[in-house]
Amino acid sequence: MTIPGDNLSARLQTDRPHSARVWNYLLGGKDHYPPDAAVGEQILTTFPDFAAVARLQRHFLARAVRHLAGEAGIRQFLDVGTGLPTADNTHELAQRIAPESRVVYVDNDPLVLVHARALLTSTPEGACAYVDADVRDPARIIAEARRTLDFDQPIALTLLGIMGQLSDDESPAAVVADILDALPSGSYLALSDGTDTSEALNTAVAAYNSQSAHTYHLRNPDHIATFFEGLDLIAPGVVPTPDWHPELSTYPGPAVRGHAVCGVGRKG
Repeated sequence: MTIPGDNLSARLQTDRPHSARVWNYLLGGKDHYPPDAAVGEQILTTFPDFAAVARLQRHFLARAVRHLAGEAGIRQFLDVGTGLPTADNTHELAQRIAPESRVVYVDNDPLVLVHARALLTSTPEGACAYVDADVRDPARIIAEARRTLDFDQPIALTLLGIMGQLSDDESPAAVVADILDALPSGSYLALSDGTDTSEALNTAVAAYNSQSAHTYHLRNPDHIATFFEGLDLIAPGVVPTPDWHPELSTYPGPAVRGHAVCGVGRKG
């Protein structure tokens, strides 16, 4: 799929911060615009640990994919809300363990799609595909993913920091369930999201929401845990991000707890 230049320019909205680009700034990347950097700095002024929270979510992705491709034997991944490419993307992590792994990346930010097509290259044995779609449109995601993934075989769905992009009025739990319903038995969900348990983080996110093209919705950990309803949770369950199999972690700094939770569940 090619995005026409005029449409791409309109969708980029470079005059307003976008979540993927702000996240890239917080992770120390270079793929952002001045409004993204400005709101990123504002977030860090209000909540200095935010960059560490972003990095810890990225490290959870690495641990989850290594577990799924290794111990669980998964060879197919559906990464929704991909974000801008950085070190250790889903297909790189999976294909180091199983070069035949197939990965579909989904995002609705055109800058993400442009960079993904340019930078995320599969092994010859495996495959990578990129879908321009919003998480709110599970039917489109599934239809496009079928071009690359075999829906008769288990698939790992990853939703990292993406369900917070949906308000409660948009029924995020139903969105997760709709995607999982299309996946076969033996599939997995790996999910993480920010929590509303810190006043400083709540303030920082409120400031971001007042300026951004998209809003983010922090939730109570018990609410986030409901996204796993109907799945068999992998130990240790839904826990603070640093506490999910820390023995697999390569995170170089001290863990920051209490601002995000994560988990991995299996569909029976």
